[in-house]
Amino acid sequence: MINRDQIRKNRLEKVEKLQHLGLNPYPASVKRSHTIDGALADFSKLSQGEKEVSLAGRILSVRQHGGSAFLDIQDGTGRIQIFLRRDTLGPKLYEFFEEYVDLGDFIQVTGVLFKTKAGEKTLKADNLEIAAKSLFPPPSEWYGLKDPEARYRQRYLDILLNAETRKTFEIRSQVVTEIRSFLDKKGFLEVETPILQPQYGGAKAKPFTTHLNALDMDLFLRISPELYLKRLLIAGFDKVYELARNFRNEGIDRSHNPEFTMLEFYWAYADYKDLMKLCEEMFGSLVKSIHGKLSFEYNGRKIDFKAPWPRIDFQQLIHEETGIDLSEVDEKTLAKKAQELEVEVPKGVTKAEIADLIYKKYCRPKIWEPTFIIHHPIGSFPLAKESSRVPNCTENLQIVIAGWELVNAFSEQNDPMRQREVFEAQEKIFEAGFEEAQRMDEDFLTALEYGMPPAAGLGLGVDRLVALIADAHSLREVILFPITRPK
Repeated sequence: MINRDQIRKNRLEKVEKLQHLGLNPYPASVKRSHTIDGALADFSKLSQGEKEVSLAGRILSVRQHGGSAFLDIQDGTGRIQIFLRRDTLGPKLYEFFEEYVDLGDFIQVTGVLFKTKAGEKTLKADNLEIAAKSLFPPPSEWYGLKDPEARYRQRYLDILLNAETRKTFEIRSQVVTEIRSFLDKKGFLEVETPILQPQYGGAKAKPFTTHLNALDMDLFLRISPELYLKRLLIAGFDKVYELARNFRNEGIDRSHNPEFTMLEFYWAYADYKDLMKLCEEMFGSLVKSIHGKLSFEYNGRKIDFKAPWPRIDFQQLIHEETGIDLSEVDEKTLAKKAQELEVEVPKGVTKAEIADLIYKKYCRPKIWEPTFIIHHPIGSFPLAKESSRVPNCTENLQIVIAGWELVNAFSEQNDPMRQREVFEAQEKIFEAGFEEAQRMDEDFLTALEYGMPPAAGLGLGVDRLVALIADAHSLREVILFPITRPK
């Protein structure tokens, strides 16, 4: 069996021979008259008129029979069979094919379209040129199906040989396009805010740190664009959104990746109730545009996005699932109960944080249909507005679907004095050992003192949404190049 090094050596020799013959194995362009899907779509017209067609693509299979050969080639739009015959190409060009053309090469072929006896749409070539010489063939049996890490590390082969993977990323592109379209039609303005930030904020997470040599200062990769988007509300924009690449120095599992995509939008003169109505409309529009209806199957089980969705009180849910009444326990008692429930409690966390840990383990995994979880305890979200109607709670919502937390959103805190108090409290728990606490941001507080209108804001995990819609079961299946260990 020829090993990879020998294959590469043999093909490099062919590259040198082609160059010696005055032929470029890597021309800058090809002349094609149609994409493959375009040729197949116009097959009747093109084949009846025997009009010459030029196609280009990668060779995925070769089947030789004496003085003829069938190839399958693929471009970014589709796949088609190519028929080569010695008496059609001529002996010289057919010998060129046999000597220099290999599985995995890109070729340009010209000829006429016809149907084989088996009814397969095929191009009968009368000319062939190399468009790009490959040094390795695509694997005949894609080992990545057995080794997920190899699939992620060599995603280019995964997509090339796995139609389901390709379809997943086409769905991802469609999801992002539909999100933009929906928000644009609602009057939101798409913006871009800094990825390198002098102070991170807007979420509970550990950041990545880097250094800017030009100013000799440390910077952070953003964990969220929230505080910059709110500055734009202060600046006078009423509706802004960003499809943001965020970075959090956290673990990797089916629902977390250190680099991920999030939609965040902020809406002046709206509150969390307005957000719930908008979310029902946005998710419904998105699902219908992709699946053609308001429901689809995930993991073999139906999910229905028909509005209205249930609204469940956080504290009520905790009580129903664990028997804990959050209004009757203090922080120390709740920590003890959490330990009894085998919930790990990090150092320095508050009562609200402990309640959230219990919720994530015992409540969220049981929620299947699209559901709003509302009114978390004060302290859960340091940037949220406290409720004037529900004691000791915030005006917030989370959207949970099939056990995934898709959205975190709330009426935004716009009282600069109260926001400062919360930041100061967060600094204390950070110093006590809770590394994911919010940090003091004096520049944001200064901006807030100039006045921010009442507003609601939302963060949506785009990767999680794509995983749900594409029936994938890990974020690594819907991120093109997820982080992997070096080979």
